[in-house]
Amino acid sequence: MLIVNARLVTLGAQPDILSDYALLIDGGTIGAVGATDELKARYPQAEIIDARGQIVMPGGICAHTHFYGAYARGMAIPGEPPRDFPQILQRLWWPLDKALDVDSVRASALVCLVDAIKHGTTSLIDHHASPACIEGSLDIIGEAVDQAGLRAVLCYEVSDRDGPDKMRAGIAENARFLAAAAADHPRLRGAFGLHASMSLSDASLRACVDAAPGQAGFHIHVAEHEADQSDSWRRSGLPVAQRLDRFGIWRDNSIAAHCVHINEAERDLLARRGVWASHQPRSNMNNGVGAADIDGMLDAGLQLCLGTDGFSSNMWAEWKAAYLLHKLANRDPRRAPGDQIARMAWGNNANLLRRFFPEMPIGEICPGAAADLILVDYQPFTPMTAGNLPWHLLFGFESSMVTTTICAGQLLMRDRQLLTLDENAIAAAALDLANGVWQRYSHYAKASLA
Repeated sequence: MLIVNARLVTLGAQPDILSDYALLIDGGTIGAVGATDELKARYPQAEIIDARGQIVMPGGICAHTHFYGAYARGMAIPGEPPRDFPQILQRLWWPLDKALDVDSVRASALVCLVDAIKHGTTSLIDHHASPACIEGSLDIIGEAVDQAGLRAVLCYEVSDRDGPDKMRAGIAENARFLAAAAADHPRLRGAFGLHASMSLSDASLRACVDAAPGQAGFHIHVAEHEADQSDSWRRSGLPVAQRLDRFGIWRDNSIAAHCVHINEAERDLLARRGVWASHQPRSNMNNGVGAADIDGMLDAGLQLCLGTDGFSSNMWAEWKAAYLLHKLANRDPRRAPGDQIARMAWGNNANLLRRFFPEMPIGEICPGAAADLILVDYQPFTPMTAGNLPWHLLFGFESSMVTTTICAGQLLMRDRQLLTLDENAIAAAALDLANGVWQRYSHYAKASLA
């Protein structure tokens, strides 16, 4: 398959913009890059996709999301509005994840995957919970990812909140899926999921570390709210990152989500351990938990990435939110400059994903790299260069401009028409299940008020 007449935005360590270029997709990777006329002559038998001057660039990567949260859209929370993040967990997310069964786990994943393809997000790192459907839940999600044709890293969040049997079942699901995903699937990998320090005892953390394969990274929420820190001090006399460090959680492919309320010593510890932190600005604003010190994290060498926390799969919206939030929160327009947002969203996100898919470059256009690509119908009316590209992405690009999405060399959407998923059928099936999910949710949510 040969994409011709394109403006290539290569990204990578030395991003470049190449006009009237072409690239050859050979299986799941990029086989060649060159001028349009040159590659058309070299590969006359290739199927042609005419980009018609559109931008061709690597697909978006989401460093932290939750497919299971899809059914929260439009759902009422019983009682008075939650006053803080611990109440949001107790009255929204924990009752909702309890309400999911086999069918709704599948449906919630599929609607998020439709959203990802339409927004040009080709890789997602998901963090799943469904206490009534633990065993095999990652296979259900993996089958949905496979059907969609996207790339994903999956895990199950282990927690003590539903008792020791559910905690052990979560450990077993992580261990089982890690072994299965490591086998031979080209687009699926596993991590070892943990909810948060505040919902895991010392014994549970030891059990998780003992069950995790030697090379497995952990994926855990860290200090999203002050409650996580106060709990850690009560349990261990240490802040969260240091408590988790005692158990060997921090590996060079571990993900610490949020890190809103870590201190400088924790930040430096995570940087020394080679941990990947992920920032989710829209979720942090929605939950009122505060604004992480992303400038300080980046300056300290912490590998900071960008995720959505289930707040849709639209990475363009997350770019913009990150760019704006920290200027307002600090009343300083110099915070979170565009090049730093780009460093997180395309540089660090791609480097994180390569920890799970080390067999090829990802997140850049070069021969041998993963053919995870999008076509974007963006026509700038000011000069666009490699130097000012982040600001074009922030102020010019919109997700509605994505016309074609390709992952591992397969067309998933062409000219805004989905090819691997039937959006209308998926939405209808999800809607048929919604009342049941909401009724079960309401039962658990009302019980949390007692």
